[in-house]
Amino acid sequence: MKFKPLHDRLLLKPLTAETRTKGGLIIPDTAQEKPMQGKVVAVGKGRRLEDGRLQALDVKVGDTVIYGKWSGTEVKIAGEDHVILKEEDLFGVVG
Repeated sequence: MKFKPLHDRLLLKPLTAETRTKGGLIIPDTAQEKPMQGKVVAVGKGRRLEDGRLQALDVKVGDTVIYGKWSGTEVKIAGEDHVILKEEDLFGVVG
């Protein structure tokens, strides 16, 4: 299935959280924190400004980004978990 976000929205593939501590202890699923990093899978065309111009997004496909813990909408696309959110919900690009 192909998915193209509209306007200033992004489709992210959340990165998996660590399942072990530095000391080697296994963290159960119920105690794991929700991942706050993801890889950009698809981007919309951009945000429409008040004067009608289109402002391109600052992120591109392949970027690894950090986003808010409770940001976005979780969806399943082609059987995989993804997050759809607006560019304004991002904190920054890693790397």
